This record gives sequence, C-alpha cells and structure tokens, in this order.
Amino acid sequence: MYFETLQARLIDAVNQRVRNGELTERRLARMVGISQPHMHNLLKGVRILSPQMGDRILKKLRMSVLDLCEPDETACLKPPRPECESCRYHGRRGAAQR
Repeated sequence: MYFETLQARLIDAVNQRVRNGELTERRLARMVGISQPHMHNLLKGVRILSPQMGDRILKKLRMSVLDLCEPDETACLKPPRPECESCRYHGRRGAAQR
C-alpha cells in the first residue's frame, strides 16, 4: 500500500459522499477550515491533497486510514496465521517465534 493510493481513496470516498448528498463541498470546507473553491480543487485533483489536509478531513469525517483499505489489505494487522506465509509481516514474526 502506498500513500498515493490512500490519498486517491480518500478523495474518492469524499466525492462519493458529495454525490450521495451526505455532504457538500462547502460544508466540508468549513469543517476543515479552508475555502470552498480550494476544497473543490482538491476533490477534482487540480490541487494536491497534503498529508495534513488528509488528516484533517479524516478527523472531521470520523474516518481512519483503515477505512480506506480493502479487507485483504488489512489482513496483516491481525495476529499471525500459519497459512499466511506470503505476508512479510507474518513471515518475519512467525520466524522470530520459531
């Protein structure tokens, strides 16, 4: 997983909420303390979403980075399983426990 992927997923998640009517660009901009035009440009990809702004949006929407991950991408965060040898984390931990 790369940071750029998480940024894109956050923007997609926010755009989906705007399309569904759960949120407006103006309301989100006010929540995070920026102008509506700046928020519009962030959501359209004209401006780059900084890590700090991404964190502010996640906090205001009560989301975490894990909400942006697919279930198979978070499998490594669970306790090690012997059948998960392809995972580097589990492989290292399993090797250290042996």
